[in-house]
Amino acid sequence: MIPSVHLCWVLHNHQPVGNFEGSFEAAYQNCYLPFLDVFEPFESLAISLHTSGPLLLWLDQRHPEYLDRLRTLIEAGRIEILGGPQYEPILTMLPKRDRIGQIVSYSRWLERTLGVTVAGMWIPERVWEASLIPDLVAAGIRYTVLEDSQFRAAGLTDAQLTGYYLSDDEGSVLRIFPSSERLRRAVPIGPVRQTIDACWQIAQTQPGAVLTLSDAGEKFGGSPDSHRQVYRDGWLRTFFAALTDNAPWLRTITLAEASERTAPAGKIQLPDCSHRGMNEWTLPAVQQPTYQEATEELSHTAAWETLRPFVRGGSWRNFRVKYAEANEMYAYMLYVSGRLSDAEAAGADRGLLAAARDHLYRGQSNGPYWHGNGGGIYSPHLRNANYHHLIRADAILDEALNSFGDGHAVGATFAEAQVEDFDFDLLQEVRLASERATLWVAPGRGGRIYQWDLRDLGHNLLASLQRRPEPHHRHLFEDAGQGDVPTVAFHGRSGCTYGGSEPQLAYDRYPRKSMMDHFYDADATLDQVASGTALERGDFVDSPFEAKLRRASDRVQLQMRRDGNAWGLPISITKAVTLTAGSDEVAVTYLLENLPPHRTFHFGVEFHFASLAAGTEDRFFSDTDGQRLGHLGSRLDLPNATGLAWQDRWLGLTVDLKLDRPSMLWAFPVETLNQSQRGFEWMQQSVCLLPHWNVRGDAAGRWAVRMTWRISTSPRDTAQMPLLQRSVEWSRAAVG
Repeated sequence: MIPSVHLCWVLHNHQPVGNFEGSFEAAYQNCYLPFLDVFEPFESLAISLHTSGPLLLWLDQRHPEYLDRLRTLIEAGRIEILGGPQYEPILTMLPKRDRIGQIVSYSRWLERTLGVTVAGMWIPERVWEASLIPDLVAAGIRYTVLEDSQFRAAGLTDAQLTGYYLSDDEGSVLRIFPSSERLRRAVPIGPVRQTIDACWQIAQTQPGAVLTLSDAGEKFGGSPDSHRQVYRDGWLRTFFAALTDNAPWLRTITLAEASERTAPAGKIQLPDCSHRGMNEWTLPAVQQPTYQEATEELSHTAAWETLRPFVRGGSWRNFRVKYAEANEMYAYMLYVSGRLSDAEAAGADRGLLAAARDHLYRGQSNGPYWHGNGGGIYSPHLRNANYHHLIRADAILDEALNSFGDGHAVGATFAEAQVEDFDFDLLQEVRLASERATLWVAPGRGGRIYQWDLRDLGHNLLASLQRRPEPHHRHLFEDAGQGDVPTVAFHGRSGCTYGGSEPQLAYDRYPRKSMMDHFYDADATLDQVASGTALERGDFVDSPFEAKLRRASDRVQLQMRRDGNAWGLPISITKAVTLTAGSDEVAVTYLLENLPPHRTFHFGVEFHFASLAAGTEDRFFSDTDGQRLGHLGSRLDLPNATGLAWQDRWLGLTVDLKLDRPSMLWAFPVETLNQSQRGFEWMQQSVCLLPHWNVRGDAAGRWAVRMTWRISTSPRDTAQMPLLQRSVEWSRAAVG
């Protein structure tokens, strides 16, 4: 046969739900638009293009001319549009109904908008399990593409990594193309000739073979260096010209054409896995260096090429173990999904169901459910966006289920409680809800509030994050000559600043949640508490409390009690949180008993509140007289406070604390050091408010305090309304 080869180039363009408007626009101007400008004139070339739902919806709103150009290229047979789950969730974390629903929803949107029939799809983050096959096929998908490393893990050799393979489960059959790692590493880093030569080698040994190259579109202009190389220096234009010049033996085709005109290379059953980076990132932070060192050592041995396909890290699912916050979001997502399923079964209003479903699907966007080399779960704007949509879906379902007795009418006041193992730890959690707020409390884990939803804003006040060791922290310490990462505070190196000061790299023993009870030494300082180095002298902060629910016609109260100790002395704490129908207040009361006479205890209660970045004039603390005390990145050490308020005017939120006995009060930001494409960045995750007292019991050995949290909301800053309005418009479009 005459040497020849076919090349399927699959481009994946993506921006997550909740990303900043500027990030969308920058990616469009630097990546997606110039790529199309260079591609259009080369009329003999064809590619398969996947654009994630959040990005394509944005393009439809902001740059409809881009979609017009896509339609022209689609009609010319030069671009095949790939589908996938609409808002780019990790498919393995979704219930079957949502896997199929997201894929079908996006396929229908693509058909209406671009006039295409979708047969192929992109697997988000290439997270694969064989159980996906029946659901993908049920959603109308015939083929997809995965990393060739996933095929090597099943035992295939380099010579077998062409064409596509059939994989089946429960009688459903799917075509899967292996994407070449060799080509991906060369494009667009290496010389153009390197890629052409690699294709020629395959053409000589396997005439007529199909090669697949899949990659992220952001590699083509996403950084200043890549933009210069790909566009200003002309790498992409040179590459397209080389493909055109070599067309007699090197023909670009779409996945659709390859699947229709070529026979399968065989059958395969792939192991559950993802791309190499994901398999590594999901490992515990303390084990990642071991994995890296082991693979580095093996890479210098003669056996490495033989062993490499079978050296893999962990399962993507482990992110829900590694980050409790990811599991909390996941559990809430499943709760909302279950309510939607119940509403559908009950025959609720179709318009309301469509709106709730679109919000649910947005809340399944994968970014904040995991962490790798980018922001992921460490990005507050991504966490806030997911929670916003999940809370919105939950509220809409109340309206949808109202006529069936399982919801609430718009404008109705109520107070209710629900007990269930919401987060799958075999412990009972409690959901306290009113028309204004929903509190999720874990009596078995310190009696803490771990989620605090504001229904009218669609905001979770406790979308906070615990500070943990991460592998990139280790590199900082090694660079500083300090060896292994210690468990104490470490000042960031020069250049890593936040709010005009240099934060501390510190780690938390416990999650950053609310109603967490501490006993500190009398001389404990704000710096020690903020850095996580203050000694814990009691056993209450993460230990189980006994719980009792009290219900009245207009209120619900969760009362929790623990007989524990501080400094080895027996002490009892009873605490209660109360929600009242029609009220914007949350009441928290504490009663300490069995306090020994003539002994003073340093006792504090920790609360956390997550919003967006601090350091701006519209996000600040104020005292009971309304005097500003500093922005939300400030540290406060107030000696005799009867209250404190903080405002986030962008969110339209004021949180006002009133105390019925004066306290000392600490406030400080919780910050993490993250690694991104721009380098190392400090990022504020939440604000900690910690009232604390020198407690001495009365004659009966008792001491009590009442804290009242008043949550006020108002419309968001009008300068930010386009982002919110766009979300509303998309939801309405989904209903239509």
